This record gives sequence, structure tokens and C-alpha cells, in this order.
Amino acid sequence: MNVRRLIPTTAVAGAVALGLVSLSACSGTSDAADKRSGGSLDVVASFYPMQYLAEQIGGDHVSVTTLTKPGVEPHDLELKPKQIGELGEADVILYLKGIQPAVDEAVQQAGVKNTIDAAGLTTLEEHGTEVGHEGHEGGKGHEGETAEEHATHAGEEAHEGHDHGSEAGADPHIWLDPVKYAEVAKGFGSALEKADPAHAADYKKNTDALVKKLGDLDTAFRDGLKNTTTKTFITTHSAFGYLAERYGLEQEGISGIDPESEPSPARMKELQDIAKKDKVSTVFFETLASDKTAKTLANDTGLKTDVLDPLEGITEQSKGDDYIEVMESNLAALKKALGAK
Repeated sequence: MNVRRLIPTTAVAGAVALGLVSLSACSGTSDAADKRSGGSLDVVASFYPMQYLAEQIGGDHVSVTTLTKPGVEPHDLELKPKQIGELGEADVILYLKGIQPAVDEAVQQAGVKNTIDAAGLTTLEEHGTEVGHEGHEGGKGHEGETAEEHATHAGEEAHEGHDHGSEAGADPHIWLDPVKYAEVAKGFGSALEKADPAHAADYKKNTDALVKKLGDLDTAFRDGLKNTTTKTFITTHSAFGYLAERYGLEQEGISGIDPESEPSPARMKELQDIAKKDKVSTVFFETLASDKTAKTLANDTGLKTDVLDPLEGITEQSKGDDYIEVMESNLAALKKALGAK
């Protein structure tokens, strides 16, 4: 496969400390359980991928609110004082450190015992504008494991105190890899079981059902992208590094991890050369960021454009109503652009 890999990042002391705090939901009966009196567990999610996990796993036993409203670019979120104040009243907070600086700061200030950092439930790595990876063998996590087995393993490690936190600069877009997303689901499900033991069986059942869906999605991507004319895709924002690594593809981002960064003229020229060399047919843009640079590159190279949704939020432009449906649309777009056989 024509992808290049950087060495995975390791947790630094600060991340380890955060991981221990984040997983405090896993020790004993929580304040959240004591606080409940027959009502729903109040879960605050930082943005859509965390909201989806909370709703799918929590089911009828949770009331989920999200800090990032539909249509808002999550990287640029600014919280109102009222939101910051209400955050401290949550029973459970689920967020992803490293993608929303305003949320990271507010979560620290809130001091909620049952705070889960999704970045601490899987392994983060570095990806960038021109960085690809040598992928894991199709859809595998630890050697020989399926997506579901890998998620189980990760969840167990998290609750044994093994921290998979990230260094500064690591790519936070873990939800675009179904295997990594399943790891996070497993870890969060276990945290909910500890936070609300009265409904632990339901949380376990819901987690298993979601992990199964993500395993099926992983299989669909692995099979659908196994034989393609090209392995290279160009996208506005370098959000798809984990997906590229997982399925043996090579991501070429017009901008970097930050969707608002502007590419240099040299980078635009380089992308034109890559498109020609690697038989790229399509330049992808997304739903929440500007499509100006993608359309400029497409016009300059005579390429088509299409949407590859980084799923940072569900909008009216999203091709699907939830995570699974949008990811299936992403798969269809990739198969078409890459010339799947």
C-alpha cells in the first residue's frame, strides 16, 4: 500500500494525569448515581461524534445535550458563560481533548467527577497535510483482532488504568476510523456502567449493539476499498488520516488538520502534480468548511468535486441522518472517486 506512517505518539505526563481524572467514573459508585432520583442521567457531549455515542449507548436512561449546535464548525466553537456554568451541573461529560480548545478549558473548570476524554480510550497518532500511513491490515486493531475484539481489548485496558492519551499535535479525528470509534464506544459504555450501575446491563447491551454496527461498517469499508484504481484522495481538510491508514489509502489534504488554514501556492502546485501522477479523479470538500480551495484546485486540474463528510456535525447538507448513514455515503463517494472494482 502506498501510504507512509509516522510512529504513534505516546502519552505525556499531563495526558496521563488527565486520563486518570477522565476515567474516575470507573471507580466505585459515582456521584452521578447518587444524584439520580428516578430521572435521566444528564450527559453533556462536546460535539456530534460524542453526542452520537452518548445517545446510542445511554438510550432511554440518559438525557444528552451537546455544546456544539448543528451547523457550527466545532474547531471554532466559543462557549457562552451560561454554557460553561451549566457544564458543572452535568452528571457525565463526554468530550474529545484536542479538537475544541474552548471545551478543553471549560471541562477543566467544571470539575465534574464523571468526565470522560475519548482521546484517552484509544491511541492517537500524528497526521497532517502531506502525511499518510502504512495502514493496519484491513480492519484489524491489535494483531489478529477484529474491530469488535479490538474495542473490547481497548475498553479493558482503559479500566485497568492504561492511558492512551496524546501529545500535542496528535490528530483528534478518531471517529472517522470505525475501529477506533468502537474502542471509544466500549470505554464510554464501561464508564456509564460504573456511573449508573442500576442500568449497567442496558448500557452493556447498547454498547455491544453499537460495536457490532461499527464492526459491520469496518467490514464494508475494508471490502469496498480493497481493489481500486488509485489509493490517493485529495480533500479540503486533513481529517481522514486514520481512515486512510486503516484502509490502505493515502490522504492528501489541501489544508492541514485545521480546516481554516490556507494552502501555499507551492502546495497547490504539488497537489496538481499528485493528481496527475496518481490518477486522482475527484477533489473532496466538506459540509461545514469553505469549498473555495477545493473548487479552485478542481478547476485548475479539470477534476470533479464531491463531498467527503468529516462528520463533525450533522447538517441539512449531510448525506444521511446519523453517523452510520453518513459514513456509508462517504464510502460510496470514495469507491466512486478511487475507481473501486
